[in-house]
Amino acid sequence: MTNISEYDYNLPENLIAQMPADKRENSKMLVLNRADKTFEHKHFYDIVDYIDENCILVLNNTKVLPARLYGYKDTGAKIEIFLLECSEGRFWSALIKPSKRVKPDTIITVCDELKVRPVKRLEDDGEWLVELIYDGELFDILHKVGNIPLPPYIERKLTSEELERFDKERYQTVYAKDEGSVAAPTAGLHFTKEILDKLKAKGVEIVYVTLNVGLGTFRPVKCENILDHKMHSETFEITKEAADKINKAKSDGKKLIAVGTTTVRTLETAYQKFGCIKECHEHSELFIYPPYEFKAVDGMITNFHLPKSTLLMLVSAFAGKDFIFRAYSEAIKEQYRFFSYGDCMLIM
Repeated sequence: MTNISEYDYNLPENLIAQMPADKRENSKMLVLNRADKTFEHKHFYDIVDYIDENCILVLNNTKVLPARLYGYKDTGAKIEIFLLECSEGRFWSALIKPSKRVKPDTIITVCDELKVRPVKRLEDDGEWLVELIYDGELFDILHKVGNIPLPPYIERKLTSEELERFDKERYQTVYAKDEGSVAAPTAGLHFTKEILDKLKAKGVEIVYVTLNVGLGTFRPVKCENILDHKMHSETFEITKEAADKINKAKSDGKKLIAVGTTTVRTLETAYQKFGCIKECHEHSELFIYPPYEFKAVDGMITNFHLPKSTLLMLVSAFAGKDFIFRAYSEAIKEQYRFFSYGDCMLIM
């Protein structure tokens, strides 16, 4: 199944979540049993009934940068800059809109402390290498003038300051630590500190890795044959402590439950590179699609993904494409909420 049309489905627009659930743990959770191809309808707070001391839970502790900037040229034309990844020093890769209005060395003023100078277009659509010109600490400036880069399918007619503050909290996981992502690892948004404490009390080992979510996670697949798609590189880090705990858990026969597709790609990339989980600071360009054979992950928690996306292909590889599409049909029928602020699946 290498044709992109194989991964398309129709989603009613009203099921695209514009806001998160009233409480993180109140999201619906569709539980998929891979062995007998059955579903159960639950809520996320029921997760403690499914994960026990025979499991190790691995989460991505990356933190979302307020990476969307709004500036203007000396002509007054408004320009949007979406920072993607630091290349070196003050140079970043970034998306610029409208890209046609910008030429190399155009100065875009964001605020008194921050200006952006496009250096050159990169190969990818709309992507630029830019230089950030600033005084002081960059992250302090970004937190003052930057915006949380919500996905484009979250369309709100009014974005008040109060709502922006709300997103700065709810579009981060409660365990977010290492700043560097341009999108949230959304499967983790359902966790609360109380649920993590309950799992620990049951004897569940909890480990953190870091993958800085970039363009690779959310860039759409535009080619007809998915084998022609090239994943954008994303950086990840696994500490020695995390690697040792994961390897010991696997050798003890525990099931590894990955929270989110970013965690899955981190662990599977490490296995591909080293044959085990190893302390490392690496890049992942791993594109997972059927019939990929998983080497690290035994179960996963994941949200519902966009049609024709690499994330939908990843979960199709894990649970089987037919079963996943049956699950999506079930979720649509039962009015589950889709995408970043939506509901989730537990695949065991």
